[in-house]
Amino acid sequence: MMTGAPPRIPVGCGAFVSFHPSLGAMTASHRGHQNGLPAYFSMPSMTRSGGPSFLGAQYAPFVVPDNPNSPSFRVRDVALPKGLEQERFDARKGIRSAVDQLPRFQDKASGDPVLAIDQYYQQSYDLISSPKAQKAFRIQDEKDSVRDKYGRNTFGQRALLSRRLVEAGVPFITLNESGWDHHSNLFKTLKTRLPTFDATIAALIEDLEERGLLDETLVVVLGEFGRTPKINKGGGRDHWANAMSVMMAGAGTPGGTVVGATDRQGYAAVERVLSPENFASTIYLKLGINPNRIIYTPQGRPAHLVSDHTPIQELMG
Repeated sequence: MMTGAPPRIPVGCGAFVSFHPSLGAMTASHRGHQNGLPAYFSMPSMTRSGGPSFLGAQYAPFVVPDNPNSPSFRVRDVALPKGLEQERFDARKGIRSAVDQLPRFQDKASGDPVLAIDQYYQQSYDLISSPKAQKAFRIQDEKDSVRDKYGRNTFGQRALLSRRLVEAGVPFITLNESGWDHHSNLFKTLKTRLPTFDATIAALIEDLEERGLLDETLVVVLGEFGRTPKINKGGGRDHWANAMSVMMAGAGTPGGTVVGATDRQGYAAVERVLSPENFASTIYLKLGINPNRIIYTPQGRPAHLVSDHTPIQELMG
């Protein structure tokens, strides 16, 4: 679901390693960063298989682990450290630039990892020095009414911060909201958790629409698989790969559209059965990326970005 390609190597404990770039990393590679901000954010952590793989570290997500619901919220590493004045910082940057100009550092092969580090440093400089980047993180500038609408909780304020990043030009943001693996006490837990989650998603969509951003922003809500149709002995549901649901809104997606169906018991998809590849191709096309493009592995082997580049036509508008 994060890459549009099946994982190659099972690692154990339900974890997998993917050697295919994630949707976010590929978007960062294709779109590039602007206004000093990285092109790919993930909060509060990087999702499994959400990394850049062979694209390189410069396309890894910028992770924001900090809690934007905290009164003292401040994104680390996006401003000069206390005690370091701008003049001194510029001097250090100048020394590094002078060293880079020495002949022994000029001859770099195209695959030299030092080049990726150089690009990473440059992104860091841009982030620290960009007024638009600094402004995007100042969630405290939002009106109390807006913050209340999103919900005064961690997920709600991360969603609001995401909207600010979208306004600043960030093309791909992932909110990694864990804690939905309810093998027991399902109904009691969801009765408390679902209302605030639902309110946050609704606030995000409404806010994007009011600001004229929904037509060009895709909001996706999903997990990595479904849950068993039957309730287990612990009053919960277990892992289920035969059917799942995904919600999409914005970016030309027709509202009120339902694609596909399961059997009456919810055991398996029986109508318009679609794959993660179709899902990924739909997202790529809405981002202006050809899912049928050829990418090359570090060994120089060509591979399709998505093996089945057929999008979900009902969602293309």
